[in-house]
Amino acid sequence: MKTILKIFSIFIFSLLLFSCNEELVDQVQTGTLKGKVVKRGTNAPIANVKIFTSPSTQTVFSAADGSFEITGMPIGNYSVKAELTGYVTNYQAVNIQTNNQAVSVVFEMDDDKSLNSPPTAPVLLSPVDNAVSQPLSVELTWNASDPDTKDELTYSLTIKNNVNTNVVQVNDVTVKHYTLSNLNYGVSYFWQVSVSDGIHPPVMSAIGKFTTSTVPTNRYHYVRKLNGNLVIVSSDASGTNFQFTNSSFNSWRPRKNNNSGLVAFLRTEGGSNHIYTANPDGSNLFKVTTVPVAGFRNDELDFSWSTNGQEFLYANFNKLYRINKDGSGLSLVYTTPDGSMISECDWSYDGTKIALKTNDYSGYNSKIYVIDMLGNVLKTVLTGLPGASGGLNFSVDGQMLLYSRDISGYQDTSGNYRQLDSHVFVYNLTTNTNHDISVESDKVMGTNDLDPRFSPNNAQVIFMNTSNDNISQRNVMAIDLNSSMTDLTRAVLFSNAEMPDYE
Repeated sequence: MKTILKIFSIFIFSLLLFSCNEELVDQVQTGTLKGKVVKRGTNAPIANVKIFTSPSTQTVFSAADGSFEITGMPIGNYSVKAELTGYVTNYQAVNIQTNNQAVSVVFEMDDDKSLNSPPTAPVLLSPVDNAVSQPLSVELTWNASDPDTKDELTYSLTIKNNVNTNVVQVNDVTVKHYTLSNLNYGVSYFWQVSVSDGIHPPVMSAIGKFTTSTVPTNRYHYVRKLNGNLVIVSSDASGTNFQFTNSSFNSWRPRKNNNSGLVAFLRTEGGSNHIYTANPDGSNLFKVTTVPVAGFRNDELDFSWSTNGQEFLYANFNKLYRINKDGSGLSLVYTTPDGSMISECDWSYDGTKIALKTNDYSGYNSKIYVIDMLGNVLKTVLTGLPGASGGLNFSVDGQMLLYSRDISGYQDTSGNYRQLDSHVFVYNLTTNTNHDISVESDKVMGTNDLDPRFSPNNAQVIFMNTSNDNISQRNVMAIDLNSSMTDLTRAVLFSNAEMPDYE
């Protein structure tokens, strides 16, 4: 009986033991974790990132494409850790709920800035701090470095000035220099450079200062053709010059007035011609006229300052107007009695006389005469002669008048207004005598002398000389005068230049 009980007990124990093992096997259920590691912002894959879990399962490393996989993870909650030197360690919570469940995660990892050093503050090299007499185009240079040689540095520049609130901001510069152009004369500029490695906040340089050269006291202005337009050039006697007007506009006939401190000129705007003024450095452009300057051929039009620099005289077809330099006070001074067009005018230094050149719609039948401020004719200098004429300018004392005339008498019917043998004359208004200074200075045959102007002391006449073929280079020349107006000499002042002004 005891033996039977013993066998029965063993059987019952074995049955219970088998039942427990079957229940334990049923509890071991697992899933899979799949994922990818990328760099935040670029989504570039990151390889060799260490991936491990808590509670602990397997430790794996991301492949070249950033992917990884952990299999056989028992059902449960995990904290999964991604770790690689140079990056901030990242954590993800993962929950595997059912047997054979596949869970996917993406680790976006940030650079570990604690392991990267910021760049050094830029050092401004040139111009040196407090530099003066700088040109209107300055090469800014600086230096900066980064302990992490693989970092790519970019620079930003901030430029301010002491004249206005304008700020020039230049970003994303990848080299250590920048050319700052179109500066103004006599202005102090303040500049600062910041550098960024894309990881740390930008690092700022000290603030540097430089000052451009003062406005040159250029006494000469003339015109050149550039990009299909006429532009005005400002020059000193040595030929050092700068472009006074923008080549995007057609600007010509410069007239400087020292009392106003301005240079006036003609400019085309919307098909009309107007008087503009600007500072000697070309800044502060101002349109004076509302009623346009108009007459025969744009390149034949001229106007005149008052000596005090407060007013202008100019023509609109057969009418002569007077206007203040600020655009106010427009008034009619004179109307031609025969309806002829006024192409040119000049105002005497004492403000009592006006010289006029009139012509018909073809540019001929020209007449040069002098009127007073009431419109009374005081003197007729030229009338009834064939050919072109022009270039009016009073001497300082008002006793002499410059003009040019094509002595060939040629009248171009093609509309090109070509002149064949234009000479410069000095007319004495007191003695009514003419002096042909082109002949006395040995003008080259086949050329024209045009657009004459007295020098400020009346010791010279400057003018433009060019071949009469209408296509050759134009040069500004000077004739030295003497009391007898004979045996005069001429010399080239500026090459590739026309419409000179000397003040």
